[in-house]
Amino acid sequence: MPSPQPEKLDDKRQSPRYPVERLAKLRPTKGGAPEYCLVTDMSDGGVRLNAFGRKIPDEFVLSLAGDGPAQNGRYLVIWRLGSDVGAKHLPPVSDAEWSY
Repeated sequence: MPSPQPEKLDDKRQSPRYPVERLAKLRPTKGGAPEYCLVTDMSDGGVRLNAFGRKIPDEFVLSLAGDGPAQNGRYLVIWRLGSDVGAKHLPPVSDAEWSY
């Protein structure tokens, strides 16, 4: 007799997620030193990344390394699970919106 399968969690993503392994630089939007992280998957609307145990700010700017498709820009953390973080891509910020 096969073992029962756990119920699949509702997938609330607007677009499919694709596995990747890309190094990225993460910079807090409120200032601070940049950190490196590993983007483990991405979709049209966001990314999942691993920060190797470092604290990820709630909002950050991400710059991906490499020559694959990129979604550089601002992100907002949606969930946290250990060292993994899921973040939603935010609209670009105009120069007038930046506070110096």
